[in-house]
Amino acid sequence: MADSLRRLINNESCRILQEKLESWYKDYHINSCDQNLNRCCEIIEMNSMIQGQLFTILNQTAREGGHYAGVETIKSRLLPWLGTCFSSTTSGRPFETSLSLIQESIEKERQLREFASTRNHELQQLEKELNSTRLQLTLVQQDLAEAQMALEDTKTKSATTLLAAEDEIVHLKAALYVPHLRSCDSLIKAYSTQKINIMISNSLKASQAQEESALRNLDRLNDYEQQVQILKDEIAILGAQKSVLHSRLARSRSPSPRRCQSRSPSPLPLRSCSPGRARLTNAARHAHLVARFSEIYTQERLDAQNLLRTYIDDLEIVQRIIYVAAVESFHAAKMAFRQFKMRVRKTLSLTYSGPESLEDTVLDYIVRHEDLYDVQASVNEVIRAMNINPKISFPPEVDFIMISSLIRELCRVAFSMQTLVPPLDIAFGADGELFNESKYRRSYDSDFTAPLVVYHVWPALIENDSIIVKGEAVSKRGALWSRRSRSKSRSRSRSMSPIMSHSASPSRTLLPRSRSPSPIRSGSPSKWACSVYNASWFSH
Repeated sequence: MADSLRRLINNESCRILQEKLESWYKDYHINSCDQNLNRCCEIIEMNSMIQGQLFTILNQTAREGGHYAGVETIKSRLLPWLGTCFSSTTSGRPFETSLSLIQESIEKERQLREFASTRNHELQQLEKELNSTRLQLTLVQQDLAEAQMALEDTKTKSATTLLAAEDEIVHLKAALYVPHLRSCDSLIKAYSTQKINIMISNSLKASQAQEESALRNLDRLNDYEQQVQILKDEIAILGAQKSVLHSRLARSRSPSPRRCQSRSPSPLPLRSCSPGRARLTNAARHAHLVARFSEIYTQERLDAQNLLRTYIDDLEIVQRIIYVAAVESFHAAKMAFRQFKMRVRKTLSLTYSGPESLEDTVLDYIVRHEDLYDVQASVNEVIRAMNINPKISFPPEVDFIMISSLIRELCRVAFSMQTLVPPLDIAFGADGELFNESKYRRSYDSDFTAPLVVYHVWPALIENDSIIVKGEAVSKRGALWSRRSRSKSRSRSRSMSPIMSHSASPSRTLLPRSRSPSPIRSGSPSKWACSVYNASWFSH
């Protein structure tokens, strides 16, 4: 024991510790945060070394006193101090859990800091490119102004040249008398006019080329500005996530009795998500979904229309089918969203305890876990609803599954639109309604003086009863009433399956209806058997 105490005195660790504390106190306000933290960690390490040596001396001293020597001192002084220092170790292992949380938060903060630095670097590069593009645009505008001035000068010079030529012609007429003077006069005028026209056309071509280059530079400038705005939004989101991580770290350091309680396992795959993400990204997701809805109208809708036109010659029936598919897709997606939201709320209400409201947490969960949405079930529901819709007819040789890609994209967009605050929806449309200029635009083959809508081509997108994106409709005079009179006498082209019309047993009624012709029209039992096989194949 004496040797250990002598080594502790000879090491002069306490004196070095005191000197380091004094030097740190002198330089505390001068040092940076990292330097102060390094000093503090160094002093803690020296203190832990001194404490280890003192505990070694304490152990040796207690061992030299025998089994019962120093028991009262240890009970009265050492054990109460140990109890106050390690009182938090009674329930589980929160120290190791807090340490792991601290390490995880530090790692996430480092990743966020690196990602933010890269984003800032990209933002700076984009700003540099934006400034260079603006400079080029100003130079092009200056060149355009100079070209316009040169064009004006050319016009004035050509006018003066024409006047000078006319004066010379007059002088020639006065000086000489030539029998064919009139023909020479016309030739001279034609030559001068042609030369002037060539000069003017060259100047116009040069100015048009400069204007086109200026417009291209302006489009690039707009694209750069949009990219800069998107990067600024992402940096704001990263800053919010960083503040959330700091708050979680502060809450994890303070012991809470709720951590010791056992929680029941959740049936949903709860992943880590940032609170408030839905509201932070609401504007960006709103713009993206509106643009995606317009893109579906210009691309996927036309692809589906071209695919259907290979089987159906009537354009009106094709457009009606696509409109019904869009309406049913939004209806199926909204129903799926309600069910998914109720399931998430029921699950989170059992275990949730946080500063945010339960509705915000449910919405954040849905935004982060949109991949859990069963879009194929919604596609099947839409096809099932289209099969029983009386407004559309379809040849029996094909199926609505041909346009499943369009239906799938519409269901995904509609489901994501329900996560916005406020949500987006499509406007209600009925045949024969009064045409509204603010709600629809007329198709190219419409009668622009007709007041009523014959049928709809694409629905309008609304937000709180205000139009966000216009739809498309067809309006013609007198077509609605003639169409209704013809529809009374005309049967639907899609035939009913023999399973639905001539079923003899209850087991056959459970099969879905077939697209194949009825045996009444075909008159062949083998074709009826093929139709039953096709129906069972489509059901699977």
